[in-house]
Amino acid sequence: MIEIKNLCKSFDGREVLKDISTVFENGKTNLIIGQSGSGKTVLMKNLVGLFEPTSGDVLYDGRNFVSMSKKEKSHLRREMGMIFQSAALFDSMTVLENVMFPLDMFSSMTLRERIVRAEECLDRVNLGGAGSKYPGELSGGMQKRVAIARAISLKPKYLFCDEPNSGLDPKTSLVIDELLHSITKDMNITTIINTHDMNSVMGIGENIIFIYEGHKEWQGVSGEIMGSTNTRLTDFIFASDLLKDMRRMVVENGLHRTSNTSAK
Repeated sequence: MIEIKNLCKSFDGREVLKDISTVFENGKTNLIIGQSGSGKTVLMKNLVGLFEPTSGDVLYDGRNFVSMSKKEKSHLRREMGMIFQSAALFDSMTVLENVMFPLDMFSSMTLRERIVRAEECLDRVNLGGAGSKYPGELSGGMQKRVAIARAISLKPKYLFCDEPNSGLDPKTSLVIDELLHSITKDMNITTIINTHDMNSVMGIGENIIFIYEGHKEWQGVSGEIMGSTNTRLTDFIFASDLLKDMRRMVVENGLHRTSNTSAK
């Protein structure tokens, strides 16, 4: 579990994050959503230590990341897995070598143990036969799956994903969503995903934080969005006319069912 308490972040006197408090639960896919410039990327960078909060606390299972020494933060980061928007694989390394990279850097495993662990991770993302290939030989979706395999190689407690579906077609995006969701459940980790993908929001949004102009505007689950009365949230979620029509139908049908029930 990751808990944020009264988190604020300013740059040159401009407040970007404004007194955010929330909890990201373990064993769930926690999504951060919001318009470009809303502060969600800054929020994630504060969580992983790329930025230092101006004020407030970030607690990893009760451990205050903000007040830790440099050595303590480095140790905690070994419990984190990262999936970047571009996959960020090393082109000169094979798929297997890419997945082994964190193990080579931070584990005390023997070479054979590192190879076995990397192969296990590739099997987990359904890429068991791709270890000898290079990233350039893979599709975008396969590269993202390699990035997931690398991120879970050290068996992290916390998994951070920055726009994992960026550049992918809708079908492949669903594969990535389902994979992240199942890994979160299987490993009982705290997964936090920055996303603009509304399919992800509706499909795997077990805990959704909506950031608006630097503050937490709304928090809930995907099933609550359709009936939300928060106009800033609905304007963001239902930006297209098609989605607005879908929501109108859901609301009208819901009201109709309520009326019928009352009539009985």
